[in-house]
Amino acid sequence: MRKESKSIKKHVKQHYAEVAQSAQAPASCSCSSSCCGSVSKAEYAEAIGYVKEQITTLPDGAIAASAGCGNPTALAGLREGEVVLDLGSGGGIDIFLAAKKVGPRGRAIGVDMTPDMIELAQKGAKDMGLSNVEFRLGDIEELPVEDQSVDVIISNCVINLAPDKDKVFREAYRVLKPGGRLMVSDIVTDGELPKAVRDSPDAWAGCVAGALEERIYVGKIHDAGFEDVKVVSKRPFMKLAYSAEVEAHKPV
Repeated sequence: MRKESKSIKKHVKQHYAEVAQSAQAPASCSCSSSCCGSVSKAEYAEAIGYVKEQITTLPDGAIAASAGCGNPTALAGLREGEVVLDLGSGGGIDIFLAAKKVGPRGRAIGVDMTPDMIELAQKGAKDMGLSNVEFRLGDIEELPVEDQSVDVIISNCVINLAPDKDKVFREAYRVLKPGGRLMVSDIVTDGELPKAVRDSPDAWAGCVAGALEERIYVGKIHDAGFEDVKVVSKRPFMKLAYSAEVEAHKPV
């Protein structure tokens, strides 16, 4: 791994470890992520696409640790009995929602590289009494998941944090079953970001510096082997970027 990539991952990991630690005491945390300004945790979750009925069923810690930019489970069309994998599962908010959709015959697996997030998510699963979820410590560029073992992959504002997005999409393709689908919410741009932003570790952790132009992002998914790649929705995120929900399928 290049020295620059190691440095980015180290900073991102440290940042989200601090988010997870703050989420352990959610009453003292007024904001659910570094990107949400001064709004409340619940307001931020609703602003990026979750509905109030969903939020009220989730552990406070999962909401407090949420740093997403969309609601991929709402668009993934999850069915009972499916195996769903979340790339960068954080405090578990999307895994918990997915677990309810796939039911006891299905399985929801979260992968995250931050031990504090894994600990927080496992606590949330225990508090909710969920038996069909699993959280694995690992890097989304090298997924600790078996070949062709997953029906659906979701991810929420995490792939932009990965220095090597080509590896992420190749790994996603590897673990999906033939005919499987990908539904991710992520940050993309309309043009190239200024070098000062690209070189800022804090901007990387804040989901901006690692964002790609939409056409490049979609192209990388195509290059990994996916087909029917399309942007199904967009919403403003920050001055330089916007969030997009992107769908793709692995050929049968």
